[in-house]
This record gives sequence, structure tokens and C-alpha cells, in this order.
Amino acid sequence: MYGIYLAVVRNKDHILFTLFFSLSIFILLNNQNPRMRILRGKAIEFVSFLSSPITLAKSLMFLEEENQLLREKTLALSLQVESMLNLHKENEELLEMLDFKRKTKLKIKPARVVNKGIQPNLLSIVIDGGKIDGIKENQAVLTPKGVIGKTIAAGDRASIVQLITDTNFRLSVRILPSGATGILSFLKGNTAQIREVQKNVNINIGDKVVTSGFSDIYPSGLPVGKVEGVFDGRSSFEKIINVSLPNDMSAFQYVFIIIEKINEIY
Repeated sequence: MYGIYLAVVRNKDHILFTLFFSLSIFILLNNQNPRMRILRGKAIEFVSFLSSPITLAKSLMFLEEENQLLREKTLALSLQVESMLNLHKENEELLEMLDFKRKTKLKIKPARVVNKGIQPNLLSIVIDGGKIDGIKENQAVLTPKGVIGKTIAAGDRASIVQLITDTNFRLSVRILPSGATGILSFLKGNTAQIREVQKNVNINIGDKVVTSGFSDIYPSGLPVGKVEGVFDGRSSFEKIINVSLPNDMSAFQYVFIIIEKINEIY
């Protein structure tokens, strides 16, 4: 009891203020005098005015939290959709690979693209197949759509593939149905070019371009692309042929390596 008494004595000012304030509020709310009603209304307006910014701030904080939750849900949904699309593309690619492997007579080995090449002056990829899989240097690399390059280095479990879009890549090709031959090199974008094709040969847009078979690396008849442009060369004896490449070099995830060259590919 003595402790309570001391607490009351020490805080008597606060206790008295609280009592008088509470009594004043009680009288203000229960007095029906017209003047008191006006005063009561003004007091309520004043309290509402003071509380409005607090209410607004709370509302804004609530809206910000809601927006943040919506942004997180939208991001999660976008990632799920992207993941599903990637899985769909990968499944389609694998189905094409299986169908190609079932139909072809080529002795091939599948591999997955695991990285891009790091050499500054070489456009290449790294695949997860190497010497233990029968892969070595100078072997043709392709997808079901066509040639994409050749192996230039092979480790035990990984290999480097020079891409057809590398500026130093060269490929002996044949244009069908004319049978004209030439050396294909990369031009720009998704376009390659064949130079020094005889001018008197009939070549049309849409003609197929395949490997010629003159190389020790590529068997004849592998798809390379289609003719998308025919132009006169600098001399009066040659044509320049632009070729559309079928593979999107940034899209495929799996490739085939031709382990043994044969003349008949299908």
C-alpha cells in the first residue's frame, strides 16, 4: 500500500490532469446546451482534421503494401509462364532430335549446349560431350534443321564448336537443283554468302543449299540453308548467292556430332 501511495504522490499532476480532462470530455459530450453543442461539433471537426493525415498515411501504406504484393505475384507468375514456355520449347526440340536420330543413317552423338565460347575472336559454343563419347576435333555439328559448325577442340567430357556464323568459318556447299558449288561464309544476321558461283548457272530464290561432300568433315547432302538472294558479282563470270540459315544460333540447346562420315546421310 505504501508503494501505491508513493506512486500516486509522485504522479499526482498527471493523475489530476487525466481526471480533469476525462471529466471535461464527459461534460462536453453530455451537455445539451446549444453553445456546448456548437463547441462539441467544432471539437469533433478539429479531431477529424488532426486524424485525417494519419488516416491518409495509413491508407497509402496499405496501398503500397498491396501494390508490392501484386508486383511480387505478377513477377512469380511471369517466371512460371517463362519457365513453362522454355520447357515447351525444349520438349519440341528434343522431339525433333529423336525424330531425326530415328530417321537418319548418320552415326551421330547427341550433346547439350552448356555455355558460349569465351575466345574473343571466335564465335563458338561449349557442349557436354568429349573424347570419352567418341568426339574429337574436326567433326561436323548439326541440328535437325541443318549444319551449325564443327568441333575445333575436344576434352574428355566437353568440346568447343566453331559456329557457322563465325567470320572465319568456311563450308563447301552445293546449290540444288542446279548442282552449282561454292564456298559459303557468314555475312550478317542470319545470312551467309556464296561467292564465285558460275554466272551461267540457273539459280532461284528458295533453292536448297547443302554440303557438297568435298570436305573430309561433312558428308554430302547435309542441309545448310536456302537461297534468299542472287546478285551479279564484280566479274562478268560469277554470281553472289545469299543464303538464309535455318538455325537460330541463340535458341537451340541440343546438337548432334557426326562421329563417322558416310556418303549416304538418309
